[in-house]
Amino acid sequence: MKETVVFALTSSQELVEEICDYLKLPTGQISVKHFADGEIIVEPEETVRGRRVYIVQSTCVPVTQRLMEVLIAIDACKRASAGEINVVMPYYGYARQDRKARPRQPITAKLVADLIQVAGANRVVTIDLHTTQIQGFFDIPIDDLSAIPMIGQYFRTKGLDLDKVVVVSPDHGGTTRARRLADALGAPIAIIDKRRPKPNVVEAMNVIGDVQGKIAIVVDDICDTAGSLVAGCNILQDHGASEIYAAVTHGIFSKEAIETINNSPIKEMVITNTIPFTQEKASKTNKVKVISVGILLAKIIEAIDSHSPVSQVYDLFQD
Repeated sequence: MKETVVFALTSSQELVEEICDYLKLPTGQISVKHFADGEIIVEPEETVRGRRVYIVQSTCVPVTQRLMEVLIAIDACKRASAGEINVVMPYYGYARQDRKARPRQPITAKLVADLIQVAGANRVVTIDLHTTQIQGFFDIPIDDLSAIPMIGQYFRTKGLDLDKVVVVSPDHGGTTRARRLADALGAPIAIIDKRRPKPNVVEAMNVIGDVQGKIAIVVDDICDTAGSLVAGCNILQDHGASEIYAAVTHGIFSKEAIETINNSPIKEMVITNTIPFTQEKASKTNKVKVISVGILLAKIIEAIDSHSPVSQVYDLFQD
């Protein structure tokens, strides 16, 4: 892998250090500067000519700023004659704007895909896209990895009575995700029937499935303000769930999300580090457990470099 270089932009530096430790590679040297007027310049500080480049950056808060860093980094590497440019975006910002829910709305997830391609990326790697259809917005290879096998391994080794576990989808759209975790745990599923009258506001209506006396694990891809998640957990409690856990890939935790989780019936919430869970947030709660996707991303880089099947990376999480 001597021709491989892995660059960390501003949101994923600790994650890249973990990836490079596993791959036994030095972290790529790159400079990201923000000028007083808000303009950004990104400059690789080592040669990339003919090399396979990985630019790692989650487009989390501030989303647009992080995205611009990625686009400028791609352009810098392309103009420096990089052999191949791979964008590793563990959290794909704007993914929730994936369709026209109302007239005159943009489809910003498609716009972001176009920007990444026009900038010069050859491949994109993401984790748990909000909707898998976003893969179709790209005309270049895209690997949408899943954190579900990793989450399943965590709960299998946690010591829960798996005979009492039920995996819960917080809405109808997340049923496939819930089924994958349920298969990993050998558990049945349930679905929370709810409606969303406006963004970040949820009205939970009912539960499809049996949760009475069960250990409920609510699985979702994103937790933003936690309003939707907690509304669902409250109705699970009302329907007799004995314990409630949550498993979320991307912990955004906007506004008062941490306080909302602390005041909820959630016993433990498992997230990944696709988005950094800051010390400030960690100090406010003892309910959140972070598991790392570093080894998952390291294995996908190995698979890409060796032209081996990406599906093999999940073998790590079968035991």
